[in-house]
Parts: sequence; structure tokens; C-alpha cells
Amino acid sequence: MAKEKKEKGISRIDSGSTHGWFVRGYRNGKTFSRLFSDRKCGSTEQALEQARAFRDELFGELAVIPKRPRNRRIVTRDSRNTTGVLGVCRTAKRSPNGTINECYSVSWRPAPGVQKCTSFSIRKYGEKKAFQLAVEHRKRMMEKVYGAEILDKIESGEKVKVPSTITIIQFLALASRQGDFSPLPRSTNGQIR
Repeated sequence: MAKEKKEKGISRIDSGSTHGWFVRGYRNGKTFSRLFSDRKCGSTEQALEQARAFRDELFGELAVIPKRPRNRRIVTRDSRNTTGVLGVCRTAKRSPNGTINECYSVSWRPAPGVQKCTSFSIRKYGEKKAFQLAVEHRKRMMEKVYGAEILDKIESGEKVKVPSTITIIQFLALASRQGDFSPLPRSTNGQIR
């Protein structure tokens, strides 16, 4: 048989004694499927017709079922992080005139698939102040995205089903007790410079 054009949700199975069209649909982590055998349907073409009809009916029924919101992945640490605060990194940016400016970059995700970032210049604010501003900004953005109650849950150690900022909160609590925001510059291999 000549190569069939792609049909959404329908695939051809020709394996061993199984020959037919397989229909699949997904909703909320469940798979709905049915095989339309060439032999039971009378021919390959009739099996494909029945598979298309079933697919259209199935997709119509699945469209009515409301999608459950997905839980976002929980991230509590990253081995590549060298500042000790998730979402904050020390980096260098090249300006249009060619000068290199070091800064602390802050990144956060206000919604799935959307990433935002900003930076705080070390030359403008100094090492400690730029880091402090970056950490505070990250905390503010996490509060804005997830609400203040989520930060309380993370600080108390309660499990949550959203990206975690536990390192920021723990760092801020520790730093405010000690009265010192003292990030240690690190090289790319993680060693303190």
C-alpha cells in the first residue's frame, strides 16, 4: 500500500498478524484508543473510514471534558547555580559600544512557557547591593506570581506543587539575622575566588 498522509490521532499498524488503523486521543493523562482491524472492517479503506469517524466522535467528546490544570515542576536546587540563590546568577553583558558590564541577573517564570529576567549592575550598585537587590526582586516576583502564602509554606518546609524558592527565603532569613548580604564570587567550576 502507498504511504498514507498523516492523520491526526490515527496511525497504521502492520505488525505480525495485526493489520489495521489505531485511533488514540488523550485528555488529563488518560489515553482513549481503539483498533480498527482490516479483516473485521472488510478492507483497509473501510477500516480507515471507520477509524476517521470514531476519531472525529472521540475528539468531539474529549473537547467537552475540561482540562485539569497542570502542576508546575518543583525546582529547589540546581547544581549549576553559583550564587546560592535559585534564579539569581552573576553574569557579564556586552554593551553596544563593546564594554563588558558585570551584573546579577534575576529570572522568573510568571506563567508556563514565559520567562522574564532583569539585571542589577555591579558597577552601579556595588557587589553586595546588586546581589541584595537581585535576591529581593526575585522574592517579590515569586510573591507576585504565587502569592504571599506560598512563600510562607515554603519557609515552613511544607511541600508545595509550584516552583520552590526555598533557597531565597532561607537566604533572606539567614542574612537578615546576621545583617550581612555577602555573596562570595565564584568561578565557573564553583570554587570561591
